[in-house]
Amino acid sequence: MLRITDDIAIEDWELTEQFIRASGPGGQNVNKVSTAVELRFEAERSPNLPGPVKSRLKRLAGRRWTKEGAVVIQVDETRSQARNREIARQRLAELIEQATRKPKRRIPTRPTLGSKKRRLASKKQRGEVKALRGRVDREE
Repeated sequence: MLRITDDIAIEDWELTEQFIRASGPGGQNVNKVSTAVELRFEAERSPNLPGPVKSRLKRLAGRRWTKEGAVVIQVDETRSQARNREIARQRLAELIEQATRKPKRRIPTRPTLGSKKRRLASKKQRGEVKALRGRVDREE
């Protein structure tokens, strides 16, 4: 069981792990041992996640969200299978925990009159500097 918050805990049957060969350097160890882990969490069918958390999780997961509604996390950072498994579970827990937080509603604001005037004054000054960069007449 993977505990996220006091209310949300993910059962072991909702998670499937598949061990695959890691890519990159590592020599004989990489060629022989399947140390990389692919953790799959069936988020869409999970009874433990509330609806709003699922929708936020889908947005946060991005490319890791499959068409079937699963979150797939791949880890091949270390040479140890157990450590990679631990990292994958930790990343999934962090992702779900992030999805539980409600985003703060943005209140649109307008720029103050003073800030508008300062902006226009600086634009005017910059334009004058650029205008002085023109060719100089030799007649004067």
